[in-house]
Amino acid sequence: MNTDKPQSPRRFGSRFKAQDPSIPAEVRAEEARALKMMYTKAKQADPSLTQEKIADLCGWAGQSVVSQYLNDKIALNMSALMKFADILGFEPVEVSPRLVDLHSALADLRISSRKRWDGQSPAATGWGSKPTPPESPLIEEIAIWDDTTPLGEDEVELPFFKEVEVAAGKGSEVALETNGRKLRFGKRTLQRKNINPETAGCAVVSGNSMEPVLPDGSTVGIDTSSVNVQDGKMYALDHDGLLRVKLLYRQPGGGLRLRSYNSEEHPDESYDGRYVAENLRIIGKVFWYSVLI
Repeated sequence: MNTDKPQSPRRFGSRFKAQDPSIPAEVRAEEARALKMMYTKAKQADPSLTQEKIADLCGWAGQSVVSQYLNDKIALNMSALMKFADILGFEPVEVSPRLVDLHSALADLRISSRKRWDGQSPAATGWGSKPTPPESPLIEEIAIWDDTTPLGEDEVELPFFKEVEVAAGKGSEVALETNGRKLRFGKRTLQRKNINPETAGCAVVSGNSMEPVLPDGSTVGIDTSSVNVQDGKMYALDHDGLLRVKLLYRQPGGGLRLRSYNSEEHPDESYDGRYVAENLRIIGKVFWYSVLI
């Protein structure tokens, strides 16, 4: 974040479902060819990089998902493209100029919409110069509610994490805002992910370090029962009282490497085991995120 500072409370919720646009067959075939070439190059450099390993790093059901992307059985979307780019080490535009162009257009739309609402420039509102939100969503359901709206039978509320000052001059830490803002989830949605509502919370991403996957203002769901690091997965951290969301990689001696999607502006951060023990606390693994464009 700079996933770094929670935003002001939101008094509405929305749920989105990705919509695949119609893609010409030749474009899909070219993207699959380019992706397979990137995989071949990466595997030559690291023979242990099997399709099974990629699927595990991406959090997918199995090797067949990777194979279907490589062989044009599934059309690429931005989420999959960014995961492949991160693992195989290529720039997204090298495989799918289509998705990069699409997201650039959506970024312009997002900035234009922001101007209409508040009359301020992107710079004045803290929006980055190159925001790249996820692909065009299909609005499945918009649920308008506030604190007075009763919970439905299939709903639970998850609290937000926030940065708080610690008594006796000990600095600050990240803690759940149990008496403050909350976000509603369907019980069945959490059950499908094996998430216990008692050990889950939410946070708001601030800054551009996790773009294009998590633009400034995105909300993430965090499973605090999952703190064992899986390389390449996304976690929320308490970094000396600063709330951050990063991709984590284990290092020898208990160290950690923190990676941002926007690596050009936010290069990797590596910390040894002693620093991690004294300054970093893994709050939990990110299991869900929502993006407004």
